[in-house]
Amino acid sequence: MAHSYPNLLSPLDLGFTTLKNRVLMGSMHTGLEEVKHGYHRMAAYFEERAKGGVGLIVTGGIAPNRQGWVAPFSSKLTTKRVARKHRQITEAVHRHDSKICMQILHSGRYGYHPLAVSASSIKSPIAMFKPKALSERGIQKTINDYARCAALAQYAGYDGVEIMGSEGYLINQFIVKRTNRREDDWGGSYENRIKFPLEIVRRTREKVGKDFIIIFRLSMLDLVEGGSTWEEIVQLAKELEKAGVTIINTGIGWHEARIPTIATMVPRGAFSWVTKRMMGEVNIPLVTTNRINTPEIGEKILAEGHADMVSMARPLLADPHFVNKAKEGKPEEIITCIGCNQACLDHAFNRRVASCLVNPLACHETEVKINKSVSPKKIAVVGAGPAGLAYATTAAERGHKVTLYEKSSEIGGQFNMAKKIPGKEEFYETLRYYKVMIEKHGVELQLNTLFEPSLSNDFDHVILASGIHPRIPSIEGIKHSKVVSYIDVLKDKVELGKSVALMGAGGIGFDVAEYITHEGKSTALDTSAFMKEWGVDMQLDARGGIEGIKADKPNNPREVYLLQRKSTKVGAGLGKTTGWVHRFTLRNKNVKMINGVEYNKIDDKGLHYTKKDKTTVLNVDHVVICAGQVSNTDLLEEIRKVNPNVQLVGGAFKAAELDAKEAINQAVRMAATV
Repeated sequence: MAHSYPNLLSPLDLGFTTLKNRVLMGSMHTGLEEVKHGYHRMAAYFEERAKGGVGLIVTGGIAPNRQGWVAPFSSKLTTKRVARKHRQITEAVHRHDSKICMQILHSGRYGYHPLAVSASSIKSPIAMFKPKALSERGIQKTINDYARCAALAQYAGYDGVEIMGSEGYLINQFIVKRTNRREDDWGGSYENRIKFPLEIVRRTREKVGKDFIIIFRLSMLDLVEGGSTWEEIVQLAKELEKAGVTIINTGIGWHEARIPTIATMVPRGAFSWVTKRMMGEVNIPLVTTNRINTPEIGEKILAEGHADMVSMARPLLADPHFVNKAKEGKPEEIITCIGCNQACLDHAFNRRVASCLVNPLACHETEVKINKSVSPKKIAVVGAGPAGLAYATTAAERGHKVTLYEKSSEIGGQFNMAKKIPGKEEFYETLRYYKVMIEKHGVELQLNTLFEPSLSNDFDHVILASGIHPRIPSIEGIKHSKVVSYIDVLKDKVELGKSVALMGAGGIGFDVAEYITHEGKSTALDTSAFMKEWGVDMQLDARGGIEGIKADKPNNPREVYLLQRKSTKVGAGLGKTTGWVHRFTLRNKNVKMINGVEYNKIDDKGLHYTKKDKTTVLNVDHVVICAGQVSNTDLLEEIRKVNPNVQLVGGAFKAAELDAKEAINQAVRMAATV
């Protein structure tokens, strides 16, 4: 079949083996590695991606010894007994002509445990424990542990290993001066500091033989002070090739770097230019990565010679059949990763099993099945927000006759507001996907239609996905002309003045603050502008890509105050992996964040509040209410009188901070069993 992605879907000959296409499923820890029946669940998870057509899979990080644990009792591979458990994973993948490599990851000073070790005893700003500096004997043992781990992976049936040498983990800690202050043969000069990764590769190659893939994840852009220069990175890449590496994968940024690299506000394919700079320096394939979430982006990167392969981790969480849909000429059916991190990385860093906001089946393949119904029903779904869309399309896929009612002129609910936030443009893709699924699965869509409870009798089930109402706090002057709701702002019903107070600093408050402080084109749509905004040197003259580079401060057309009642840090409840980005962005725009306030009243003078017994008046043009939501169950009782088979889903069931993750998860699981 002819397709539009000749580069993406072309095979890659590695000499001793061939990959069927240029798509690598990048490494991502899911938490399945540590749960009961985890190997069985991982086998199902990876098999679904192999079935979906991906050429090469890399697992989440597996430690080569106890010291390398990410956290106590996290995954390690040190015995044949454990290696045999991995065979169900490799066998499942090989059933579908895909290949799989196991990532070997030693956390070094990032380890959340007292056994942490590093090149030098320097504590990481994001870790709890100060690491011990490895002795000469400890270094030799660690190198041997890597080689042993690779041999055990080979015994388990893996096609290769990926040695994690980037993101600030142990190998990276040896490479750069920032974390390597040693004065022996493993420190000092660059040649000494790179002995550690090179010796790991050499001993690994000796152990596994020549017909075994060794990927090295090379940090090509550290994004921290004291990182590597470009010349040093090229030198290491050439030495890695000599030492026996099969493929070099691009690593971008350390975990402690203060520059976003994969969040939704990062432009698509934003870092492929780094890999392009390396092309031609070595003679082995190069993989590029970060925010590549459509086949079009992947194809463009390869066609323009930025890399030999593209890596996607989260996009294959979102849609395991990404590659096959591209191959079949159906890219519009791909569930696009929106880069939110809410169910994947945020879960993983909180020691929970990962999933995906737009695909709650991810990592839960053994728990939830979307099978054809043996007794199709007539179902009315009221409300075409995230929960209603997820329920309607899932139920229709199973063969139920579904009618979807939406009182407005378009589907999407609060996603239509989220998509307007600079940096959240990916929500357009989610709505595109649901439009395609509505048509594909034959959902009868009734727009501009207010559901009449009397119609309930025409259906076997009624699903009330009517969403939320904004919560209006009860304070004096709440109906003053200065007061507007966040919905009024994001639906462009009101033009705000030059000074604004936002009541509520949760996810909604931060989104509104970003929206009203932005001017011009979103930097999420412009790689060059993004790099300037965050102070990244695209010429790669600066050490680590950032030293001595001054970031461009964005223009802010308004004076904005972000207030909350809680005494905790403003933004403390935001996502674990992206919250800091939102806080940093707003501080950079001089948004004033005030916690621990008691709202007194709103009048012509502005917003009156008290903090620590001191009363202040903010003389603002507008006060925007971002104080959360309450469930919209206005129709529930009337429907129940007509048809008792009515269920609440999403915001109507439980109002939370625009929690599309829980809404979609609940909706899919309910629809899977109806």
